[in-house]
Amino acid sequence: MEFKHTTVLLDETVDGLNVKPDGIYVDGTLGGGGHAYQVCKKLTGKGSIIGIDQDEEALKAAGTRLEDFGDKVTLIRSNYKDMQVKLLEIGVDKVDGIILDLGVSSYQLDNKERGFSYREDAPLDMRMDNRQEKTAKDIVNTYSEMDLYRVIRDYGEDKFAKNIAKHIVAERAQRSIDTTGQLVEIIKQAIPMKVRKKAGHPAKKTFQALRIELNRELEVLRDSLDSMIEILNPQGRICIITFHSLEDRIVKNIFRTAENPCICPPEFPVCVCGRASKGKVITRKPILPSAEEMEENSRSKSAKLRIFERS
Repeated sequence: MEFKHTTVLLDETVDGLNVKPDGIYVDGTLGGGGHAYQVCKKLTGKGSIIGIDQDEEALKAAGTRLEDFGDKVTLIRSNYKDMQVKLLEIGVDKVDGIILDLGVSSYQLDNKERGFSYREDAPLDMRMDNRQEKTAKDIVNTYSEMDLYRVIRDYGEDKFAKNIAKHIVAERAQRSIDTTGQLVEIIKQAIPMKVRKKAGHPAKKTFQALRIELNRELEVLRDSLDSMIEILNPQGRICIITFHSLEDRIVKNIFRTAENPCICPPEFPVCVCGRASKGKVITRKPILPSAEEMEENSRSKSAKLRIFERS
């Protein structure tokens, strides 16, 4: 299957990066290389971009798309959580900008064999890195009912989480749950018909929750952002696109703390904690897709872009 992905908030992200022609940039979620391609067009002979992705198919597609830029481009197969280590391995300690386009790509959703989609019957997989052994099938068939409830409640924000977990455990007692189609049918049985008729697809939130749990998406984001801010040069920027409230909340809070890390009581006349600001939040409110983009690409509707600049 050909790797196809529609890049969300393309112009807004590249403009927000404030690209310097001779700068060093990192796309930590390279995907098909859409953002990276536009950054490369702004670089001179001295400029470069490092593309990181844990998905082998994404790296192949991006490599083809970016091949005309030659040695301006370096591709690394890894998770962006290891960005600092991977950059040091190639002799880079500071960069001028970082892009993260979080969530699942159009290719991963549309390639039914990857098991991300609730609209196709396929093996329950959902691995963003297929070198990983654990799959969504393992979570569904081995987690306790309480842990399934926690995952679906916290990461899917589904008010029927308890009932969905109960139905999963009851079903797997009879037979192993191996496919997305099986899981969708179980979820449907756990949600009242009148709710199913009014809301979107009944499995959407549970599938999101399982994907986040399996790939440790929120944990990776939470644990990586501070170190990424640290490797930015002065006036370097980090642009992050999120697709649901859990991610967006993490980014907003970490950016806010990086700008104003002081923990002194408000009644203190001066700061004595010694925590210095790392920069400034460029986006007081997130940048959203235009009405035109949302109409052309329905998957962009929940996207939010936040930008931070290093001091």
